[in-house]
Amino acid sequence: MLDLLGLSAQHETVYRAMLQRPDLNVAGLADYLGVPPGQVREALDVLADLALIRLDSGGNSARAVRPQAGLIALLAKVEADVAVRQRQVEATRAAITAIATAHEGREQEVQGRALDGLDAVRERLIELAHNARSECLSFTTGRGQQPDTMEAEGSLNQVALRRGVRIRNLYQESFRNDPATLAHARWMASLGSQSRTAPTLPMRMVIVDRELALVPVDPNDPARGALELRSPGVVAGLIALFEQVWHTAKPFGDEASPDEQGLTAQERELLRLLAAGSTDESAARKLAISVRSVQRMMTSLTERLEAASRFQAGVQATRRGWV
Repeated sequence: MLDLLGLSAQHETVYRAMLQRPDLNVAGLADYLGVPPGQVREALDVLADLALIRLDSGGNSARAVRPQAGLIALLAKVEADVAVRQRQVEATRAAITAIATAHEGREQEVQGRALDGLDAVRERLIELAHNARSECLSFTTGRGQQPDTMEAEGSLNQVALRRGVRIRNLYQESFRNDPATLAHARWMASLGSQSRTAPTLPMRMVIVDRELALVPVDPNDPARGALELRSPGVVAGLIALFEQVWHTAKPFGDEASPDEQGLTAQERELLRLLAAGSTDESAARKLAISVRSVQRMMTSLTERLEAASRFQAGVQATRRGWV
């Protein structure tokens, strides 16, 4: 009945028994339920991880937390996770709609056009910087920006900001390790631009005035150029994707501090990627960090989980609600 909260039928039975008979120890609970003591101890470990029981200072006895507190707290966490996942589903649906619409209308000039190669993209960005009226949104992927790219981008953004254009940019978390990019983001912030970071981003993207969007022809090879999309449905979907990521991202000026479970956003995303079957190399590409950094991060997580192997670390991370 309570499997949604991480409790099996066996764990629930032990918890109910502890509520009914708070005077019983492990042996007493085993006799009361007619099960081996080892089965009771295993259930107590799970209940302790879920904060449904409290151990005394000596660790010799335990008492059950009142269900009004313990179970309601677990349910609230599940509800919060469901809400986050629902937002992710909605953003993914919007992105799928955008991709499908872009594919159907790609050959129609009114829907958009292709920009072949980086030079064509840069020339178009210069035009957009001078013509933008109200807003510019962007995803910037990778480990860091080249000095000439930042210089060119800075000049264009300065032109737009002086005209009152609102600029919001999302970088990957890996950009925090690049001093030049960090300094550039701070300089842009002093001019009025806003920047945040997220562990992963789906692709490079620029949206201007909520009317047109530039997305790569091939997300794995930006040098091939970009598609300029104008379909209202496509642009609305990409805006929804941007806003969903922006809502969960961290302002660039803030330190990448751990959450209540001691995990940074990058560590949590790494666990999610590995749990989904990504290799170290694939996870490194998506996080825009080196394979060695992924391995160092995973070693640290394994030690913190007191696990002897990656498999055991995955089990412990799941049990603790880290993934």
